Amino acid sequence: MTTVDRGGDGGGDGAGARWRLVIFDFDGTLADSFPWLAGALSAVAARWGIRPIGPEEIELLRQAGHREILRRLQVPGWKAPLVARDLRRRMTADIHQIRPFADVDALLRGLHGAGVELAIATSNSADNVRAVLGPQALGRVRHLETGASIHGKGARLRRLLRRTGVPAAAAVYIGDELRDIEAARAAGVTAAAVTWGYNRAEALRRAGPDLVFERMEDIRARLFAQRHV
Repeated sequence: MTTVDRGGDGGGDGAGARWRLVIFDFDGTLADSFPWLAGALSAVAARWGIRPIGPEEIELLRQAGHREILRRLQVPGWKAPLVARDLRRRMTADIHQIRPFADVDALLRGLHGAGVELAIATSNSADNVRAVLGPQALGRVRHLETGASIHGKGARLRRLLRRTGVPAAAAVYIGDELRDIEAARAAGVTAAAVTWGYNRAEALRRAGPDLVFERMEDIRARLFAQRHV
């Protein structure tokens, strides 16, 4: 696990806003990494003796949660961490192939300029986050929680709350997977889902997140629309 704090006062008029801390997932939320993952699955399956994954099954897996995916692919529990580590290693080697989604820089710039404290919580590495987002966009993110963790994302979110001193009611976690919604609930923060990442919109909506964003530009507009809720 790597933790990096970034300075900067944020500026703007964030005082009194409901959302004082906005925490982003990385892969599938800020970084367009699903196409890379879909391409890497065959090699990973062959390496670890996992049942081969056909193109039609990838779409089915996007409707499922993390545990269901492991069950369908018949991955035993002891092997899952090894597979995840292999995927992270391969991603690091191919990180030049992954780009941020369009308008990520504008989103971070707008939130930062309004005085909102920004953080990223991800199992990916700090180096990969830096490589994809670049120094300008990442310079607006004050807290970076990265690396594999046996305690899960919920623990990362609780650490961020303790470090920032922001109450859970004033924080929102924005992710693209069902487990991101679970992590937000475990930490007591608002659960927000984006529909352009790993899990499909219908699967995310069935999980009942507090907020759903269908476009990048909706994030700032809807968060600020609820400033006085």
